[in-house]
Amino acid sequence: MIELSLQQVADAVGGRLEGADPAAVVHRPAVLDSRQAEPGALFVAVRGVHVDGHDYVAAAVRSGAVAALASRPVQAPAVLVPDTVAALGRLAARVRRRLPGVRVVGLTGSQGKTSTKDLLARLLAGLGPVVAPLGSYNNEIGVPLTVLGADAATSHLVVEMGARGDGQIRYLCDIAEPTVGVVLNVGTAHLGEFGSRAAIARAKGELVEALPEDGLAVLNADDDLVRQMAGRTSARVVTFGASTASRADGADRADVRAEDVTLDDHGRPSFVLATPQGSEPVTMELLGAHQAANAAAAAAVALGAGVPLAEVAAGLAAATPVSPWRMERHVRADGVVVVNDAYNASPDAVRSALNTLAVMGRRGGDRRTIAVLGEMRELGDATASEHDAVGRLAASLGIDLLVVVGAEAVGLLQGARDEASWRGEPVQLADAAAAVEYLRAELRGGDVVLVKAARAAGLERVAQALLTDPVRASAGEHRDTASGGRRDPEGTSRR
Repeated sequence: MIELSLQQVADAVGGRLEGADPAAVVHRPAVLDSRQAEPGALFVAVRGVHVDGHDYVAAAVRSGAVAALASRPVQAPAVLVPDTVAALGRLAARVRRRLPGVRVVGLTGSQGKTSTKDLLARLLAGLGPVVAPLGSYNNEIGVPLTVLGADAATSHLVVEMGARGDGQIRYLCDIAEPTVGVVLNVGTAHLGEFGSRAAIARAKGELVEALPEDGLAVLNADDDLVRQMAGRTSARVVTFGASTASRADGADRADVRAEDVTLDDHGRPSFVLATPQGSEPVTMELLGAHQAANAAAAAAVALGAGVPLAEVAAGLAAATPVSPWRMERHVRADGVVVVNDAYNASPDAVRSALNTLAVMGRRGGDRRTIAVLGEMRELGDATASEHDAVGRLAASLGIDLLVVVGAEAVGLLQGARDEASWRGEPVQLADAAAAVEYLRAELRGGDVVLVKAARAAGLERVAQALLTDPVRASAGEHRDTASGGRRDPEGTSRR
């Protein structure tokens, strides 16, 4: 973060200093969690559903925070404002305007934002310091926090942008002022809020509308609703995709493509990265065919920024999971493979994960496949049909055992049972604890287990319990370094 005096902070947010030295300097990133406060930080007291950050101001100041951004008087130096979330956005916007040399990449889509953000951070690192958050900080709290992490030395700032209504991405763009905008896809995530994919596309397209004329819009040519956004921007348009054929209307293929995508027995994609600069073969360490499309999107941005094609291909091949609980592959000493993809779940993302699981079972020596699935949220009127369809898919793919967790996910159970070609029998369990007990008794060496559900289902506890059972993980396999203390993607203050 650039250095700001408390007076400058107060001026930026229209706040009032109370018990604070106007000349005291904030020079470390703003934080919501008092445990993350360090000398020179600004603590932002957000009143959440379950926790009020104002209760932890004193703890943050003891840890070195210069002051708190607060909406009521506290027993510590403070900048008082009516609304701390709105003030946080104003502060980030002021900082962004003082960093004209920073190239901001805004990224949105119904799924794949965080994985693509992590790939971008890796590919752009060779051009200078990159600021990108760990996890999914993509709302009116997370985006300002990300922006405030930048300073004069920052080359690229990569910002995720989510939306649950019209105008939200426009608001985030007013703060971050992106010069590059990436739209990955328009799926069914948040269908409950928007009502239709067309409405979702209208909201996602606010990103490309905000780009300057000399900016760059990177659009998914394989998604009709995203491709149509080219008409909503004055910026230069580059397309990406994972399909190898021209579209039915005769239009050319995407500018940057992941061609001939295949998965190995670990679920890792290989493809040819085809670009206007030439082609390079890529084999990724990440899991799932969907990563090929994410890689093409990240490659389009990196190539547009001047990264050589060979470096882009090498960076994609070397990328490993960064943000937690997204297709993390762990192998126990008994050969059980646990794929922890429990951070969130849209129907399209679950379908991709199930297809990956099926490949891992077939190509891994006919290993038994187990899908541990919970509810998918925010689907509105499509809730029943989407759960039914995913259950049917699990069955039609020949997943050996479907474990459905939670009463809200019963549609998965019914869909699987209605798939006549399946010989299995799904199991329904009440919660994550019940799933852990069931799997401890059920698992045998060599099984491949996928764990996936909406974030609120908390199924990461299932994956973590299976990995902390008295079976040591095999040496050399990916280990979860982030399971001990998760970041808070919703942006509420935590003690």
